Amino acid sequence: YRALALDTALSTLAAVLVYVVVKVSVDGIRHWRARVSVLIVGSGPVGLTAALVAVRSGKVLKLTVLDERYRSSLLCRPQQIALDPRSVRFLLGLGVDFDNMEGCWHNEHFFTRIGVFQEYLLSILEQRKHKVDVKVQLGTKFSEEYVRRLPSTDWPQVIVVADGSCGDTCSVLGLSSDYTVESCQAYGANATIERLDQRQVPTPEIRAHSLFFDLSAYGVEALREHKSPSAKPGFHLKIYGTFRNRYMALVCPASDTKMVRFLRHTANASIMKNIFHQSFNVYKTDIEPRLSEVTLHQLQCSRRLFEVQLSHRTVSAAYITGDNVAVVVEGEAARVLSLDTCGVNLGLRGLESLGTFIYGMATAVDQSDVLEALSAKMSHSKQVSQDFKRTGLS
Repeated sequence: YRALALDTALSTLAAVLVYVVVKVSVDGIRHWRARVSVLIVGSGPVGLTAALVAVRSGKVLKLTVLDERYRSSLLCRPQQIALDPRSVRFLLGLGVDFDNMEGCWHNEHFFTRIGVFQEYLLSILEQRKHKVDVKVQLGTKFSEEYVRRLPSTDWPQVIVVADGSCGDTCSVLGLSSDYTVESCQAYGANATIERLDQRQVPTPEIRAHSLFFDLSAYGVEALREHKSPSAKPGFHLKIYGTFRNRYMALVCPASDTKMVRFLRHTANASIMKNIFHQSFNVYKTDIEPRLSEVTLHQLQCSRRLFEVQLSHRTVSAAYITGDNVAVVVEGEAARVLSLDTCGVNLGLRGLESLGTFIYGMATAVDQSDVLEALSAKMSHSKQVSQDFKRTGLS
């Protein structure tokens, strides 16, 4: 009996080991062969970076990028983007070679125009066509008609929505349009200057901190108030963009000082314009022309200080069970900041978990695995919003 029991135990152990080895091998082969088709709606900086993430994941069989804009209008946008060190490291990991992109470096930030950045990412996707079936369809809108014309066999398993804050892809897919609006505990204002006689050349940002303004001419004696040791820090100014398209952002911590109250509720629109006018002339680069009374009409700005708020989509990921499609929302379609500072970096934060999500979708065995991947993606999206609300403006 002892020998029989030993033989039985050894046989059982051997059978279990064989089963484990076979299962691990089969799962490994399945994971290695697993591929999904991905549709990305929107070919802005975030959408094209998402396409690059998908290709680099190694789990995409077919990649389609849609945008209702044509190539000419897509690449001629004048806005400049500033990629911070974290975004630079993320893009380097995707194979982006900044040495071959028009732009400039300053304090580990890379500055370039949106059109240049998009053109470069499109060229990378063109080079990856031999590895993945990549199709870029510009001038094609994702609409109900597009959905009807799409054969059931061509439906993607993952849809990435990156069509901006004004896009309607989510409504076509039936996703909730509800946003959660949270205060960033700050007030701000924006200004823009367009000078057609200047060059469209990327320039480093200019930042000035702890600024106070003399508004005594408007009846506000605020300087005495700020000398108090308990007073909060003053205003922070950022000048950015190309020489032709200059942008300014003015921000201050939320407070109830006389000056902040006055600038939040004043009905005199010329006050804020005068603040931006004088600030630009003081902090501009030496090679830029000053704004004079004659050229002041080129300056457009906020009428008064407004509360800086972050709006993020309540449902940033969903699973359409009937079509077996997972949808994730990225960029300004997912998170919008009321202070216009070209927040490409905020959009790229959400893409940091996209590769893992695509891998999870490709290797999912059942709906439980799909929901686990979606849950992780939603948690990351929520964390991005919380982190930005806490430290983003600083």
